[in-house]
Amino acid sequence: MSISLSRLTKSFGNSVIVDDLSLEINHGEFVVLLGPSGCGKTTTLRMIAGLEPVTAGEILIEGTRVNDLPPQQRDVAMVFQSYALYPHMTVAQNIAYPLRVRKLGQDHISQRVQETAVLLEIEPLLARRPRELSGGERQRVALARAIVRHPRAFLMDEPLSNLDAKLRLQMRAELKRLQQTLATTTVYVTHDQAEAMTLGHRVAVMNKGRLQQVGSPLDIYNQPANRFVAEFVGTPGMNFLEGEIDVANQLFQTEQIALPVNGAQLSTFTNLDSRRVVLGIRPEDVHVSPAQRPDWHQATIYVTELMGSETFVILQPGPEKIIARAAADFRGESGSSVWIEFDMAKAHWFDTEGRRI
Repeated sequence: MSISLSRLTKSFGNSVIVDDLSLEINHGEFVVLLGPSGCGKTTTLRMIAGLEPVTAGEILIEGTRVNDLPPQQRDVAMVFQSYALYPHMTVAQNIAYPLRVRKLGQDHISQRVQETAVLLEIEPLLARRPRELSGGERQRVALARAIVRHPRAFLMDEPLSNLDAKLRLQMRAELKRLQQTLATTTVYVTHDQAEAMTLGHRVAVMNKGRLQQVGSPLDIYNQPANRFVAEFVGTPGMNFLEGEIDVANQLFQTEQIALPVNGAQLSTFTNLDSRRVVLGIRPEDVHVSPAQRPDWHQATIYVTELMGSETFVILQPGPEKIIARAAADFRGESGSSVWIEFDMAKAHWFDTEGRRI
């Protein structure tokens, strides 16, 4: 099932929540809508489902315009953040409910419920009620209720946000396996970039109602379209230093640091009105050493964060702070001096308005 959004807009009074959004979702694709709270991603999902009317633009499902179709005629299943299970029904009855509404035969319903329970490994829970389940079990039941219908598309609104970290990791793996098994078109909303990177075939990054970039997770990470995407995707986010390009000396300069810029990079700045630019560099591309090294820059440790498998070193080469991703055994006291090097081959460049150069 393909889903096409063409110049989709949603307004509440004078507030534009989704602004001129166009996006193509291919058959069998897992697309993640990623962005901060209030960026319009859930509203977009609800418009696809038919739960919110469209202010302007078109929604096409398999090439058919569905703007005016009610939710039950769109053949999509929505999984909500809050599970939305019926407390007075057993797990089996909750799963079966969408089929009973469609007046399918009891034998057919029982067979579909059993097959879905096996798929999600919740057979022992079928006789229980929602209050007797853990958060992860409730989420599996909510997924089962959506899957049992065999819809043409799944719409998922932050389904893992109520789970603890261990369960989220487990359910992420389950969701990915399920989508690969069922090959059903899936649109997934989250503000968690780790979920987006691990689950999606493609990620659509949104901010303030507008689409910022669409691409594979690695494309989004390695070639961010603008400063917002670069900062939002990645943990920790990208470091930024504002300075000027010295073309004659092939340098990028701030008040504290001068960094070499090669000829290929310099050619990208020739058409700029201003030589003032922003350098973006990922924490893994900032190397740090407690021992002094030739041509490296001195910096002061602000604080270190031990993560077990790695250490985040927050540094002050000047008034601004930057983060380096160091080895797990790196140790350094706050206020002590270290030396840092930037891998300029991995540098990203933005103008002062945040656009990628």
